Amino acid sequence: MENEEQAVEAAPVATELAADLTLGQAGGAPIAVAEIQPRLPQLVRGKIDKNGVAMGTGRRKKAVARVRLKDGNGIVTINGRPLAEYCVNERDRNSVLAPLKATELVGKVDVSVLAHGGGPTGQAEAVMLGIARALQAKNPLLHGALADGGYLTRDSRMVERKMYGHKKSRRSFQFSKR
Repeated sequence: MENEEQAVEAAPVATELAADLTLGQAGGAPIAVAEIQPRLPQLVRGKIDKNGVAMGTGRRKKAVARVRLKDGNGIVTINGRPLAEYCVNERDRNSVLAPLKATELVGKVDVSVLAHGGGPTGQAEAVMLGIARALQAKNPLLHGALADGGYLTRDSRMVERKMYGHKKSRRSFQFSKR
């Protein structure tokens, strides 16, 4: 009973105290809001030529992709062929366009790529890294979005060499008991 009476008496006091408080002020002084600084890159691996075309190089396994990126209407060509024709696998198409989607530049820049070496997936991931580096060279403020998606990191995994006494790098020859 005593607790209920104390709670009833405390309720009007709490509302009176709440009326004195205002949002955004502490002790009468306005609260300073810290400005968020954009993350800038420490090292930019792309370049911009004299015509304003951003260039970036991407590598994955044995594949190398040289990317040229300029303002346009979203045309992506790889080795002179459109993206849908060159990358028949949907996963490869998505990985090529991923840096553009992360920075919301799909349909705003034209991309032309020369890719060689490796296979289709390795080339697609090399193109992805090249596009990300070219975007970063064009606008360093995009570094945060590209780094958060992992598009600026080179995948260093390579094929392991064949070891002697093995059929491949780790696969042994078939064992025959007799």
